[in-house]
Amino acid sequence: MYALRNSTIYTGTSIEHRKAILIDENNIIDIINEKDLPTDIKCYNLNGLNLAPGFIDLQVYGGGDILFSVNPTVEALQKISESFQKVGTTRFLITIPTSSPETISACIKATKEYLDGGGVGLLGLHLEGPFINSEKKGAHIEQYIQPISLADLKKLVEEADGVVKMITLAPEQCNAECIEFLQENNIVISAGHSNATYKQATEAFNLGVKTCTHLFNAMSGFAHREPGLVGAIYDSDHVQASIIPDGFHADFAAVRISKKIMNDRLFIITDAVVENLEGDFIYKKDTGKFVDGKGTLAGSALTMIQGIKNCIEKADIDVDEAIRMATFYPAKVLGLDHHLGKVATGFAADFVIFDDNYNVHNIVAEGKFIAID
Repeated sequence: MYALRNSTIYTGTSIEHRKAILIDENNIIDIINEKDLPTDIKCYNLNGLNLAPGFIDLQVYGGGDILFSVNPTVEALQKISESFQKVGTTRFLITIPTSSPETISACIKATKEYLDGGGVGLLGLHLEGPFINSEKKGAHIEQYIQPISLADLKKLVEEADGVVKMITLAPEQCNAECIEFLQENNIVISAGHSNATYKQATEAFNLGVKTCTHLFNAMSGFAHREPGLVGAIYDSDHVQASIIPDGFHADFAAVRISKKIMNDRLFIITDAVVENLEGDFIYKKDTGKFVDGKGTLAGSALTMIQGIKNCIEKADIDVDEAIRMATFYPAKVLGLDHHLGKVATGFAADFVIFDDNYNVHNIVAEGKFIAID
């Protein structure tokens, strides 16, 4: 057992001062007044820094100069996880875009091996495609887009053996039987790369589609005669949606407006890629973002902590709420909000420790205290 003391704690429900967090193995044992700390306990003095739950990124393609879909190995996942820790992300869904069946299989295999070996940080695999609408493919590759069928889903789920946690698909191309099957297999369905009408999207939400992928990007927009997928998201009382607050994928005014409408249903993803100049997916650095070989916006250079900072400074969102957008709300999407995304007794000991300029100094990952160089 050890303790963390002398910090401003963003618990997810309150902001605490002069409190100490007691940690035993992987979990939070208690949160107590500092004056009540036992004298014989090992203690880390955080010197007045800020502490929040570790960030949870549900859509990220690579890190540490490694793109997972190009290098689908256990070693790559280890390096990617280590690179995320340096910017405060302690849990993530590794994501691959619409890809060949061979690439999908290789990514499933590597994800299984990493998780079976006790790999840190990884929550599972997010398949962004291949069941998307080619009219909203964005930078995805047309030749790999597939129509969705129950038979194909059954093959995929059998091969995945539980490691696929989320699939982004176009709901207008997915019937009730397919949605029900994915739900039965505990796979979160995210509507995205979709040209759904308002009616089609709302029907999918009523069937159980619970979240949406990168609000505004690669989806039917809001218009006064056809509110589209964006309108259906706004109008829902329960459907969540991710957003990329980097100023390129969405104007910060759009982030602010969406937050006012959606409140706790809006959460942050990075959609982050790394430079890759060979193979199916080309990602070229372009002043804070990445574009494909044709110059189409293809991914971000965002980190979660930069996304939080942008939400606070450029979209007028309160600090504690911006932190929830990167912690508790994504945990809720995966149904892990009983264990992740808060600083509370019984929750995982996953924290990010940062200064007032949003520089990460330390993390705690599954109970292990780590200094960031």
